[in-house]
Amino acid sequence: MAWDFEARPLLVFWETTRACGLACKHCRASAIAEPLPGELTHEEGLAFIDHLASFGRPSPILILTGGDVLRRGRLWELIDRANERGVPFALSPSVTPLLTEEMMRRFKDVGTHSISLSLDSATAEGHDGLRGVPGTFDRTMELIAYANEIDLKIQINTTVMASNVRELPLIFEQIQRAGADVWEVFFLISEGRGSQMVPASPPDVEAVCEFLVASANYGVTVRTVEAPFFRRVALEQPEEPRGLAADLIADLRARLGPATHRPRNRSANTRDGKGIVFINYKGEVTPSGFLPTVAGNLREQSLRDIYCDSDIFRRLRQADAFQGRCGICPHRDLCGGSRARAYFASGDPLGEDPACVFQPD
Repeated sequence: MAWDFEARPLLVFWETTRACGLACKHCRASAIAEPLPGELTHEEGLAFIDHLASFGRPSPILILTGGDVLRRGRLWELIDRANERGVPFALSPSVTPLLTEEMMRRFKDVGTHSISLSLDSATAEGHDGLRGVPGTFDRTMELIAYANEIDLKIQINTTVMASNVRELPLIFEQIQRAGADVWEVFFLISEGRGSQMVPASPPDVEAVCEFLVASANYGVTVRTVEAPFFRRVALEQPEEPRGLAADLIADLRARLGPATHRPRNRSANTRDGKGIVFINYKGEVTPSGFLPTVAGNLREQSLRDIYCDSDIFRRLRQADAFQGRCGICPHRDLCGGSRARAYFASGDPLGEDPACVFQPD
């Protein structure tokens, strides 16, 4: 059935805790070793899952994230409640000693839709340097292979920064050969500790999107976060890549040969606040994990009321409300730009996305 983004979100991200055993240099949440005061209680978490079920079928997909979701108390009871209420769920654990093969098997056994792990460099030195814990790269590769072995759907998240653009073909080769199902490519937003990192330039972002379109022909579903203009690039299908795009695609084909599959880059036309909603550890509701504009709190209002009726969510779903190039772009509903990047660039979540190079007439 067609999804009515005015009536219900598609993806609901719940930051169950900010506790995490890693110290990632680009962490959106600036996660720390111990839980912060004010986390939603277990009872509030159960009630929230019950509320998600009240949206009816098909239910929004619940993504349990963090920090490290494995640091959330009584996690398995929350998972049981989601199963009881028919709410599909995915998990985003951190690669720490808590994430064992036995834990992965248990995820599989309880019906987890998928899990996501992060890989931000093609080398142990680069990835472990970003994550702050030696051995994280090797362990991540082992867990990707194990997920494939037990047929647990796995998504690999990679954050694109100026420092790792040239590594992307090798990163993709590694996860493609390891059997990953989805490659979700995040484009850095200057929030949390990520504000200290250097994002890729707009021309490089466009080149990366061209490379991602080509990558989607190798049996892995490719999606983006905070780069909805990827859909425009996929629609336009540039015939002759140039510069960095040509280099990345040539590297890709040298590693993996000619395209082997039909493109796997289809995704719903979501963006921050349109089909996507984020609940932080203390119940505040924002349009995404990267756009910190608070529209309400689950302790005071229902998610349905906040998502459907709050002013910020309603405006973010109206592409005609956007400013600058995004407001006059013919792709404004297909894309709409990153509302989070617009916010951090101008203070206005309805502003134009400075990372997009497209110039509308």
